[in-house]
Amino acid sequence: MTTQEKSDIKNKIKNDILTLNKQIFTLEEKVKPIAPDCGLGRLTRLEAMGEQDVNNKILDESRVRFTRLNNALQRIDTPLFGICIECEEEIGFGRMSIRPESVRCVECANNL
Repeated sequence: MTTQEKSDIKNKIKNDILTLNKQIFTLEEKVKPIAPDCGLGRLTRLEAMGEQDVNNKILDESRVRFTRLNNALQRIDTPLFGICIECEEEIGFGRMSIRPESVRCVECANNL
């Protein structure tokens, strides 16, 4: 991987972290408990609880990706960044530019 490619990926990681930070903050507001005495109707309350469950899952996934991106940012200047942990081949720039937290190449990720 070239120095320019690493720089591009580093910028993408930083931008993704900022975006996830905002998303996590917004989701944390949406998943606050719904008060039982809330003035919603019965169906509306059930819908709100269902939406809250979906938002909780998205929040969990966002937190995991946030952690992985921070780990990738710490590893980016090491020689092993962009090397598959399974086959030890270089992970393609295309994959790294889309999912910079990747630690496996496409082929090894598909074999899991």
